[in-house]
Amino acid sequence: MKVAVSAMGSTLDAAVDPRFGRCATFVLVDTDDMSFRAIENGNSALGGGAGIQSAQLMAQHGVKAVLTGNCGPNAHQTLNAAGIDVVVGCRGTVAEAVGRFTSGQLHPTDTPNVASHSGIGGGPR
Repeated sequence: MKVAVSAMGSTLDAAVDPRFGRCATFVLVDTDDMSFRAIENGNSALGGGAGIQSAQLMAQHGVKAVLTGNCGPNAHQTLNAAGIDVVVGCRGTVAEAVGRFTSGQLHPTDTPNVASHSGIGGGPR
């Protein structure tokens, strides 16, 4: 399964970025063999709509689940519409988050966990 982790860097050792739409990088990980590819999040500097644009980017890359710290309502709705599971409350490194997800310690949520535009200015950490 291909999952995306909002990250502050481009490796499996990078810290999970608590912001989804405005994270620096998405690390796309194949949970079968832990192979990965990092893509820069060009949406992080948008004045508005970063969550929606980032969610659309995840759909374009065929992601089945997003692992992040926080996800607002617009991004959450867009991800759900694309059939992508949203897992919030992730922390630690990308590898640790993926490990907790694959072992069943982390589960998708049906609702966003922050308000719209919470990632602007760094958002909650």
